[in-house]
Amino acid sequence: MYPKLIKTIGNLINIISYPFPYYAAKQAVKIFSTPRKGKLSDIESDYLNMAAQETTVYKDIAIKTYRWSGTKETILLAHGWESNAFRWKDLIEILKLEDYNIIALDAPAHGDSGSKIFNAVLYSECINLIIKQFKPSVVIGHSIGGTASALAINNYKLPVKKLVLLGAPSNFDEVIGNYVKIMGYNKKVVKAMNDYFVKHFGYLPAFYTIENFSKDIQSEGLIIHDKKDRIISYKDALHISKHYKNSRIIKTVGFGHGLKNEVVYNHILEFLNT
Repeated sequence: MYPKLIKTIGNLINIISYPFPYYAAKQAVKIFSTPRKGKLSDIESDYLNMAAQETTVYKDIAIKTYRWSGTKETILLAHGWESNAFRWKDLIEILKLEDYNIIALDAPAHGDSGSKIFNAVLYSECINLIIKQFKPSVVIGHSIGGTASALAINNYKLPVKKLVLLGAPSNFDEVIGNYVKIMGYNKKVVKAMNDYFVKHFGYLPAFYTIENFSKDIQSEGLIIHDKKDRIISYKDALHISKHYKNSRIIKTVGFGHGLKNEVVYNHILEFLNT
């Protein structure tokens, strides 16, 4: 969104919050949960159409998966916000050369999957379903895809041997806080949003932090995060590393939030082969 439009929408929701706080919160959460991009372009579709495709339904949401068959263990790839399975193209080609069995999914409201709404809890539930279907021994998640993967593995006690977190946030409260700051919401909207989250998800956003969703993760972890990540602070990686005991952290410099670089891919391959 353009800055002036963001300010206008934020001010409008602030005004609505006085007579109708629940409605204001509902609209604020809807904006937060609606991706503005991430659907497949023709070039992305052409590449993904070379994979074997399946659709799995979760709560009336069609979740598209792509599979590149290999004889070695199965790896699941989970992308982040406003992205899709194509973001893994370079890593997929590397893993194909190593003969891994590769599964990638499009999150709800992204790529070729259904739904107009996305949130990390919903994503984690979809990832749980896909893990149970394809039984990967390794999960690699980027950004919120990493956090949602960790949440799924922890909540459902999934038998995943290795988990790679790339530029992942350590808590949802900070992500929502950044959104509130960008939109300029007042305290009344923030309180109404918190009430909304409790009503619909059972917890405040602050509940979804690494302390609470890493306790039952037995998977060996690799955390890769760029020091100059402008989207998710490197402090998040340190926070994850502190509480995810069975993990190690690698700091990169200059690869940004995307972490699309051969150096990163080599770290992943080394982790897979140990």
